[in-house]
Amino acid sequence: MNVIRTEQYETMSQSVVDDVRGYIGKLEQPVLGLATGSTPVGFYESIRQAQPDWSHVTTFNLDEYVGVSPDHPQSYRTFMERHLFSEIPVKASHIPDGQARDLTAECDRYEQLIAEQGPIDLQILGLGHNGHIGFNEPGTSFQSRTHIVDLAETTRQANARFFGSIDDVPTQAITMGIQTIMEAKKIILMVSGHGKEHAFNRLMEGEIDEQFPASVLHNHPDVTVYVSEVE
Repeated sequence: MNVIRTEQYETMSQSVVDDVRGYIGKLEQPVLGLATGSTPVGFYESIRQAQPDWSHVTTFNLDEYVGVSPDHPQSYRTFMERHLFSEIPVKASHIPDGQARDLTAECDRYEQLIAEQGPIDLQILGLGHNGHIGFNEPGTSFQSRTHIVDLAETTRQANARFFGSIDDVPTQAITMGIQTIMEAKKIILMVSGHGKEHAFNRLMEGEIDEQFPASVLHNHPDVTVYVSEVE
């Protein structure tokens, strides 16, 4: 696991952009795994400023809230359109359908789609306060595939700032499983923001344990962790 520290969030974001562009620029039909949340916002902003031609890039997002329509202001489809796709078109963009009638079937469909169009060449991740990656909360099996998850109260509290009230935050999500994430050829983990120091220290110093999902990244052969000064 390669750790790259920067003092400024903007520097970290630009460094990730440089890494991503350098890596996928060598591929004819790259498949890129994308994350949402506050940490990667600067990454997407830097991509928009660079204006790369990503018409040959296929993307898969990690997750989506259950019960939230694609045009909801806080859906991850809306997030991606706002921060990336509206200015940087891609060949195809895939996000789980949180309104599917049969959520289990939707999980299977999404997993099959990744298998057909993947494997994912490069996966972007953020680090949750409790160590979650994607929406894989503590206790999630390292062998998990795309599945429905009950969101931890700490996760809902952390995301309440986007919804205005914790009562409005969905209680479930569809997320890529940990095994699915680990099958990406390269992984970039971005760590920044208030309260992430404890999670980062546990990642670097703790044991590999399903109670801290991000710890599984120590088992991957190609992980780069970009860290801006955590508060």
